[in-house]
Amino acid sequence: MPKEMDVAKRAKVIEWLKTEVVDHVSRLFKSLWEGSSLKVVDSLASLVVSCYILGRRLGISYGDLDASIVEKLKKHKQEGHQLEDWYQDISALEEHMRKR
Repeated sequence: MPKEMDVAKRAKVIEWLKTEVVDHVSRLFKSLWEGSSLKVVDSLASLVVSCYILGRRLGISYGDLDASIVEKLKKHKQEGHQLEDWYQDISALEEHMRKR
């Protein structure tokens, strides 16, 4: 495949993935409105998958993305994020990420 076509294809895939992320957010909001926990879980899973794949298409490895998430969680804990103070959500997610 000529280099120009490859670049165009990559750009098109990135644009498509961006629309997928927006679509999954929309589906999540609709699921929350409907109160369907199965649809909420499916929407969240689809959103996470699309974000990971978008990152990969942008040149970010899954491992680098995971490491960045763990670092962000550490930072939130150090800064006293409200979700950590109230529910310890940050610590729970950090522990989950470390066990993977």
